[in-house]
Amino acid sequence: QVQLVESGGGRVQPGGSLRLSCAASGSIFTINAMGWYRQAPGKQRDFVAAIARGGSTNYADSVKGRFTISRDNAKNTVYLQMNSLKPEDTAVYYCYVTLESWGRATDPYWGQGTQVTVST
Repeated sequence: QVQLVESGGGRVQPGGSLRLSCAASGSIFTINAMGWYRQAPGKQRDFVAAIARGGSTNYADSVKGRFTISRDNAKNTVYLQMNSLKPEDTAVYYCYVTLESWGRATDPYWGQGTQVTVST
């Protein structure tokens, strides 16, 4: 159906920056939304950011002012620019895409996850 490939994770010092990318391919006709969740060891998976078809964005309170979500519609790619990174941002980051099907949003398709580690 739909495949998502993530890249851009890595290890950075506190205060550093990373840019995550997620490219979607396959049976894509109309995208409803694209976004990111993250999961730290021993914790639940938390919402990070999303961007809707019309371009509106939504962020978790913990990342507002530091993270920016954007997209390239021609490439079916979503990005997450992460600045001023903190140790508590350490997690596996998962991108997702929901599609429009028969006037409804589908359940999300998920990327494989990419590790982000913020430490000294």
